[in-house]
This record gives sequence, C-alpha cells and structure tokens, in this order.
Amino acid sequence: MGIAENVIEIQREMDQTSLKCKRNPEMVTLIGVTKNITADKASQAVRAGILDLGENRVQELQNKHPLIQGVRWHFIGHLQSNKVKYIIDKVHLIHSLDRWSLALEIDRRAREINRVVPVLIQVNVANEATKFGLEVQETYDFVTEVSGLKGISVQGLMTIAPFVEDPEEVRPVFKQLKDLSGHLKNIPGVQMEQLSMGMTNDYRVAIEEGSTMVRIGTAIFGYRDY
Repeated sequence: MGIAENVIEIQREMDQTSLKCKRNPEMVTLIGVTKNITADKASQAVRAGILDLGENRVQELQNKHPLIQGVRWHFIGHLQSNKVKYIIDKVHLIHSLDRWSLALEIDRRAREINRVVPVLIQVNVANEATKFGLEVQETYDFVTEVSGLKGISVQGLMTIAPFVEDPEEVRPVFKQLKDLSGHLKNIPGVQMEQLSMGMTNDYRVAIEEGSTMVRIGTAIFGYRDY
C-alpha cells in the first residue's frame, strides 16, 4: 500500500480499537513521525488526513517546517538545550522534557517571545539504559518544580516502551504511565490530559491503556535507514 492507504488503514485501526474499549476515537491523535522522511512524502500523509507530524531532530524540523503547511509540529526526540531556540516558535508540543536544565531553557526562550509552550514529561517507565527520560519515582518532584515556570505548560506524559515481538509484554508499561498521570494530575498548574505512548508495533495496546497520542512512522512511511 502507499502512504495515503497506510494512513487510512491506521486511522481505521485506531478508531476500531478505541470503540472496542469504549473510548471516543476523536480523543486519540495520530502523529506521523517524519524522521528521515522527505518533505514530499510527509506531504502525502498530510493530504491523506494527517494533521500532526512529529520530528526527532531539530535540523529536520527546521527544514520541513516551511515546506509543509497546515499541520501541528511535535518535537518527539531528545532535545539539547542549546537547540531549543531553533524550534521554540515552531512546535505545537514538546514531548521530551526530561531534565531541569532543559526546562529552564524552554521557559527562558518561551518568555522571550511571549509564549507558553506546551510540554510532556518523558518518563523512562521500563528503566532502559538506552532510553532518555525520568525514572518514575523522580517524576512527582520534577513536575512540581516545572509547574512553577511561567513559559511552560505541562500537558501530560510521554514514554517509549521497549521493543518486543509481542505488544502484550509492554501493556504494564503503558498502564504504569496512565497510573502515574492520575497521581500527578492534582499538582497545581498541571494538566494531565495527554498520554503520548504507542508506536507502530504497539499502538493498539497503548490505546487500550489510555493513550491520547500515538507516534507512527514505519507503518505509514515504511522502513527507513537510520
């Protein structure tokens, strides 16, 4: 199938999964991940109905942003503090806030342009050494501190589950992030409305466990060279 057909099929699967677990399909957003994807291919996905695109790399977001109109850009990769200035006016949502120095830089750059930037806190639920993100036990204190920054609005949490053959194996990871969200939602100034979890291999299970945003690359665009 081509890109447009893939988008339609994934959206259908998402809708069916949502309805099966008695959720409103409109509450789950499909983010097309454009890492190593040309602007032309990304535009094909947009024409097929994608409204949200996610980038892992600052340079790629900078390059594609002026070429693709009418979409919300999400930054979903590890973000270096010295590169915040390049995307602060371009992103709809930063999914990967995971340390205090980055929070301070986002806050500073946001206030310079009179903006409040929505962010998600990245949590390394599975404690994988190769993944970024806060440990679960660190999250409450971190979110409490970040909630006091005027240039940032905490909207929820993000996690990247381990890659496994059977998606059922990562169901506990998604469930734990959902439970953590419930624990954090009473912190003043925090909105725990978004759970960014689920990718090509496991998005159905993530939706069943409460995901509001799934990040899909391979199932839309095919395998890429990394």
